[in-house]
Amino acid sequence: MSADPKGGEEQTGFISHLVELRDRLLRIVAGIALVLICLLPFANELYTLLAEPLLSHLPDGSSMIAIDVISPFLIPFKLALLLAVFITVPYSLYHVWAFVAPGLYRHEKRLVVPLLVSSTLLFYLGVAFAYFVVFPIVFGFIIGIAPEGISVMTDISRYLDFVVALFLAFGIAFEIPVAAVLLVAVGFTTPQALAEKRPYVIVAVFVIGMFLTPPDVISQILLAIPMWLLYECGIIASRLLLRHRSATTEADH
Repeated sequence: MSADPKGGEEQTGFISHLVELRDRLLRIVAGIALVLICLLPFANELYTLLAEPLLSHLPDGSSMIAIDVISPFLIPFKLALLLAVFITVPYSLYHVWAFVAPGLYRHEKRLVVPLLVSSTLLFYLGVAFAYFVVFPIVFGFIIGIAPEGISVMTDISRYLDFVVALFLAFGIAFEIPVAAVLLVAVGFTTPQALAEKRPYVIVAVFVIGMFLTPPDVISQILLAIPMWLLYECGIIASRLLLRHRSATTEADH
């Protein structure tokens, strides 16, 4: 009985894909590790920079505290690791793209590359918006309403968890234009349908802002308004996509 050559080829192809996936993942991990090694000597300074929006609003004589014994070492290390992952996002996405690209059609490749670049830039923009705009307002508000006689002394671990949650919330929220373009590109909806749902979206973004941000009105509003504006940008971008697609089709004919 002879072996099935087709089955052997499929098994060989599957193994080769697994090997390539392993190599890509190892390169991603190696890139993160390299950046982490470069950041570790500056871990304490990086944490001080991250805490600046809060420290600048603390009263004179106040400071942050470390409840756990190992926190002064572990938390800056954790920040350096998260920052290494954050910095290497373009490098990681490149390897993801290189792995899936051979299985995509030409028109899919033309769409995926701009979406990867724009989604990365929008995520970075969301994080920057949170740090430079939202944090000073939120921390100033929170410390300003503290009852008299109460010293605000936040634990460094809880502060890191708090700001990382906000970074993720704003970074993901800023992906709305990419999501809108994808939905239109695959034919799930149309720009006109998106525009007609605007009133529901406005209500939804404020509800989402309530769940994704800390329980204060200011941070909820600061997330909801950019989400609504980004939704409008997504409608505009999806209309431009359809116009470009129509023009390309007419040129081909």
